[in-house]
Amino acid sequence: MKNSVSIICFSLMSAFSALGQKWSPDLGTGNFKNPIIYADYSDPDVIRVGDDYYMVSSSFNCMPGIPILHSKDLVNWEIINHVYQKLPLQKYDKPVHGQGSWAPSIRFYEGKFYVYFCTPYDGLFMATTDDPKNDWELTHVVEVEYWEDPCPIWDTDGNAYLVRSKLCGNELILHKMSSDGKKLLDNGTVIYDDKEKDPIIEGPKFIQKNGYYYILAPAGGVATGWQTVLRSKNIYGPYERKNVLHQGNTDINGPHQGGLVETKEGEWWFAHFQEKKPTGRIVHLNPVEWVDDWPMMGKDINNDGVGEPVLEYKKPQFKGKSKIKIPQTTDDFNSSKLGLQWQWQANPKDEWYSLSENKGSIRLNAVQNLTQQGNLWLTPNILLQKFPAPTFSATTKIEFNPDLNGEESGLVIMGRKWAYVAMVKEDNKVKVAMFTGANNKCDKETEEIESVPLDTKTVYLRVNIDAEQFCHFQYSLDNISFKNIGKEFRAKEGAWIGAKVGLFCTNPNMNESNGFANFDWFRVE
Repeated sequence: MKNSVSIICFSLMSAFSALGQKWSPDLGTGNFKNPIIYADYSDPDVIRVGDDYYMVSSSFNCMPGIPILHSKDLVNWEIINHVYQKLPLQKYDKPVHGQGSWAPSIRFYEGKFYVYFCTPYDGLFMATTDDPKNDWELTHVVEVEYWEDPCPIWDTDGNAYLVRSKLCGNELILHKMSSDGKKLLDNGTVIYDDKEKDPIIEGPKFIQKNGYYYILAPAGGVATGWQTVLRSKNIYGPYERKNVLHQGNTDINGPHQGGLVETKEGEWWFAHFQEKKPTGRIVHLNPVEWVDDWPMMGKDINNDGVGEPVLEYKKPQFKGKSKIKIPQTTDDFNSSKLGLQWQWQANPKDEWYSLSENKGSIRLNAVQNLTQQGNLWLTPNILLQKFPAPTFSATTKIEFNPDLNGEESGLVIMGRKWAYVAMVKEDNKVKVAMFTGANNKCDKETEEIESVPLDTKTVYLRVNIDAEQFCHFQYSLDNISFKNIGKEFRAKEGAWIGAKVGLFCTNPNMNESNGFANFDWFRVE
């Protein structure tokens, strides 16, 4: 019964989507609803430069890395670039789940944009540019392990500093830094460590205001923690502390780390994430009022001096008319460049795909995947994007041109567990099949659930995701009548990231293949 109800709900949802109604935080009434981005933009940090807001977030092993989002009003966002296309380390040529870029910070100083981030085992990186829409120059500052969550500050006297936390530690550490931000000048000084009041403190963000140095840092862990703010007249401390935002009586658990930003009109806002498995770490926006030189976030419902996150609120003041936007999802593959919503599971290679072989579509080549039992967790050439909403459907048109038996190409839901519907060449014939799998080292990773023989090389594939993140796969020969295939599958998050949806084409054979699949479009509703 539940399966039938889910399918009916998705039929209704698709009908509303066809009428142009899409999920958006902008209510069009002068108010917005949280989350402002219902997608996995973990560890957000935000700055304003002139009339423009820029947001960055963690990417972990996904490439290209560290998306840069742009907004005019702090509510409506779109992706404009990434900080890097790949990480300059050979290990990232294969999926290294849970590693890669953690908790970046973004700052603007003397005409340049700066992004700092750490990887857990490779150290500190920074990137600079004059224009965030153009290329960034990436520098590997320090090769070291267990550093995390760096944030720079350029003091009014011209001195530069960097604050960071430590993996599996409880300390905030301050370094002096060269003025160009490319070199640390000392071993660092512990400036805060209070395991009783702020266990698992991390994600520090530096600002200056009214003669104080402020460090915003979440504590207590991702699922149940709170926002701590530290302040001092001296950058080395001692620091006073205050809890300024917690879950309270709301359903917004965490609420975890983010960025504090001032609007041109003098308002202050705090963008942070909430972990909502398996979708990932979705982005919320809360108002900030300065009370006795403390940034009080959200709304103090209980008059206890600690804010709670808001569910709906008036939009930030903004001169002009907002344009309703959400980060990109649907792609017709008409550009000469890959859409900014897409990421691979590892450093990308040119031979994985082409946007010019068959114009108006993307060609995914049947790249060798010799992993035992077809473990997609270890497959680098899977093209993925974030879940974009609490419920949605994704549909694609595929033309399958296999070379060798065993080649597969299709539509996948990816995480620590995965499921997909794909066209498969078997015994020199083609079928459409639904599979499920999980990253089990000893058991069979991927299992066929149901298959149907085909006498065509063009099929439409669809997955419907309901509010409980159950996925239902379908196929069609005409993009009108869709048939269910396989069984219900519940999406599972990845390593520090939410579940993803996307496309793939693989070859499990020792021999290289000339096979490929053309995807004409990918549509999210």
